[in-house]
Amino acid sequence: MNFIKNFRNDEDGAVTVDWVVLTAAIVGLAIVAFSTIGENTELLTGQIAGDISGEMRAP
Repeated sequence: MNFIKNFRNDEDGAVTVDWVVLTAAIVGLAIVAFSTIGENTELLTGQIAGDISGEMRAP
């Protein structure tokens, strides 16, 4: 009977689950942020390259 009462009151597993969920959320947000930054960086790089090549061709 004491085992059941101790098991019910033990919150170590709950804290671990909280940390796992928070860590997964942070990793997910980081992936979204890095993919967005990467896509926008590629777009901006292409625009800059186009501007530079246009400036070099025009006398």
